[in-house]
Parts: sequence; C-alpha cells; structure tokens
Amino acid sequence: MAVLATQAIRRMRGGAQSHLMLASDGHPYVVKFQNNPQHIRVLANELMATRLAEAVGLSVPASEIVEVTDWLIQNSKELSLDLGQTQEQCRPGLQFGSRLVGGLMPGQVVDYLPEERLAEVKNLAEFFGMLVIDKWTCNSNGRQAVFYKRPREKRYAATFIDQGYCFNAGEWKFVDAPLRGVYARNLVYRGVVGWDSFEPWLSRAEELDPQKIWSIAEIVPPEWYGGDLAEIETLIERLLERRSRIRELITLFQESSRQPFPNWMTVSIGAIERQFPEPSWADTIRGPIM
Repeated sequence: MAVLATQAIRRMRGGAQSHLMLASDGHPYVVKFQNNPQHIRVLANELMATRLAEAVGLSVPASEIVEVTDWLIQNSKELSLDLGQTQEQCRPGLQFGSRLVGGLMPGQVVDYLPEERLAEVKNLAEFFGMLVIDKWTCNSNGRQAVFYKRPREKRYAATFIDQGYCFNAGEWKFVDAPLRGVYARNLVYRGVVGWDSFEPWLSRAEELDPQKIWSIAEIVPPEWYGGDLAEIETLIERLLERRSRIRELITLFQESSRQPFPNWMTVSIGAIERQFPEPSWADTIRGPIM
C-alpha cells in the first residue's frame, strides 16, 4: 500500500537525484524516482535491502512505496532530473521513499564525524551487522551512513542509508569483491574480535525465514524491474543460497589489504571455555588417583 506524496520540498544530493517530499502520513521522505540517472532497479534494491536489514534488527530508515501524481509533478518546479545536457521531468507513479532521518524538526544530522566522535557512536557495533547485509546482498557501493542526535544529547547514533547498489545495482548479479560494500573508515570495525562480534545479526541473516524474504520481494512494484517475475524470482533464489557464503565473504574482507579487524582473536574466548571447561567442585577436592 503506497503513501501519497503531497508536497515537494527540495532536491537532495547524490547520484540518484532524490527529492525530499512530504507524504500523506505526515512524514518527510527522500524519494527516488523511476527515471533516476542510475537505474530503475535501484528502487527495488532500496526497498528489499532496507527491509532485509530491518528484519535482522539494524538501524535503517522506515521505507515506503510513495505515489507521486502527474498533477504534483506538473505543479512543482523542483521535480526534475538533470541528465547530462538535458533536463527531464520526474516520472509520475510509484517511487521509493526513505523516511528522512531526524525528520524536519530541529536536531542534528551529519554524514561525517571526526575520529573521536565516530568512536563514541552509540550503536557503532551495528556496522558489523550492516557488513553482513552488504556482503550477503553484494552491495557494489561503499557503505553509507548518517549520524543523528537529538538536541542536548552528546552522542550520535548511526542510521544506514542508500541501499540502491545492493544486488550489484541494476545488473542483479552477484559479483563479489573483498572491498565492496564496506565503510570507508576502518575505525568502525576495530571492535570486531571474532565471529561473536557479528551477532545477533549474522545468525538472524543465516536463519531468516525464506517466506519472510519472499514476502519482501512480493511487495516490490513490477514496474521497478520490468515486470518479469522470473528475474526477481531468480534473484531471491540466489539470495537464499548465498546465506551459506556470508562468513566466507566477510573472511575475504578480513584478509584484504585493508586489514579491517586488527583485534580479531584466532580463537574466541567462548571456544576456549568450551574446550577447557572450569572444573567442578567435586574435581577440585578429589585429588590424584593413587
């Protein structure tokens, strides 16, 4: 069920030339249009990858299908796209909307933090979980995030945005590379000490109910992928198969020239405890056998 766009506010930065719009539910959305300069499938990618990240418990904006009418486009000078030497009106119909982080009320949203502030981000460990999603969905772009704090708060929280290049953008092919889909700054990964650091997100992704994944794909408007059901079905089938490769893909990043996990322990504490359990009370008093 789509929400209706009621007002165009301004054009946003970025290659997709999104527009900030107010919708009938009272929320502002960053709206990507079908005829954006990147690819129509980035709308499908945004919706599916954002909902997958949400399903495993990561901080992503609320996402909606937004209907933009021809009347609104004709009566809003802002709703156009720059396509090199030409300009084109935004196409009416169903678009992808990502709810604006922080809303329109006063607050503070930034897309860059200095090292000392970045290290203090409340949910910094969620970068580990988002790496799971980016590797699983083959995000061919760098990981994007914005940071928000309310007035009087000292620490920011990260929200993960811009999933349009998951599934290798418009190609819907899984072309993996160690440095794809990762955040530009290693600091966010310093807290990784082993596989336990990726929990609970890793297990949730690996064990996510296939029906949940199919239900996410089913809400994607057919016009966002050309109406060929076989193509989106093939994409989801391969996505389901790839769950068994998430650890392998993270390992390739771990072994890359970035060396992103300097604190990775070869053997986790949990594994040591299982291998060498604490002696029971009886063992401590039994003494040697003579």
